[in-house]
Amino acid sequence: MKARIVVSAVCVFDPSGRLLTVRKRGTEMFMHPGGKPEAGESAVQAAARELAEEVGIVIDPQDLELMGVWIADAANEAATDIEATVFRAPGTWQAHPSAEIAEIRWLDLAALDNGATLPANLAPLLTDHILPELAAARDAGA
Repeated sequence: MKARIVVSAVCVFDPSGRLLTVRKRGTEMFMHPGGKPEAGESAVQAAARELAEEVGIVIDPQDLELMGVWIADAANEAATDIEATVFRAPGTWQAHPSAEIAEIRWLDLAALDNGATLPANLAPLLTDHILPELAAARDAGA
């Protein structure tokens, strides 16, 4: 049986519609900003706190929009799943790496829609769940 880590994560977009991904120090994989809830903290409260700590985006938790809850292979822990409650931050944002974030990278979703190759170093939550969900939403809105 695999271990399971419960996390909150946030989809953040820039004015060009690119999706924010982050790489934590000492790791290779890019993922959403986010992390584990602290004692007594709800999933949305954890998401807002982690967003502020990791990339300097301050947003009221009640403004985050729930996208869903998914289970995926953990990007940086062997034999571990993550149970991720994922939110979307409405609007567009600028971000800068803080706390344990070594690097940020904006993922161009329009380029992916037009056949660009998906970077190999993306977390399974992104590749298996979030990117297909975002693509389906873009297709529905087209």
